[in-house]
Amino acid sequence: MGDPKKSRKKWEGPSHPWRKEVLAEELELLGRYGLRNKKELWIAKTILRRIRASARRLLALPPKVREREEKSLLNRLYRMGIVPSPEIPLDEVLNLTVESILERRLQTIVYRKGLAKSLYHARQLVVHGHIAIGGIRVTSPGHLVSREEEELVGYAPTSPYYGRGEEK
Repeated sequence: MGDPKKSRKKWEGPSHPWRKEVLAEELELLGRYGLRNKKELWIAKTILRRIRASARRLLALPPKVREREEKSLLNRLYRMGIVPSPEIPLDEVLNLTVESILERRLQTIVYRKGLAKSLYHARQLVVHGHIAIGGIRVTSPGHLVSREEEELVGYAPTSPYYGRGEEK
């Protein structure tokens, strides 16, 4: 079963770590999304890999069985904010990229909403407890923000930034 105090590994590294084109792509993504290290990128890639694997598994099922589970998967991805509509075909899930996962991170949402001057500033605001979702402080920049939580992202009530730059 495992020790409840020790969390399970959430990522899988690259199959071959020293390919030049993969290293260059990873470095570019680290800079574009303000990630601290490659482990954060590998977590996003693992999430995407699992989503695509479940989509491939559903595509192999007979149509009657597939219909119900397909709707469930697409609704979940829509609520997470990864796909634009729950009515897209399942084949479109296979076209998702790691950027679609990285765009849903709290760090990126804070920057895109204009609460921070840069992605690195957004990360610092989150880690230092200045950002809250629905009034509850979240200190993990890698938190995946759902569609419902997206409009609730703002400064924490205890933050000195509270009341600045927000439309009330």
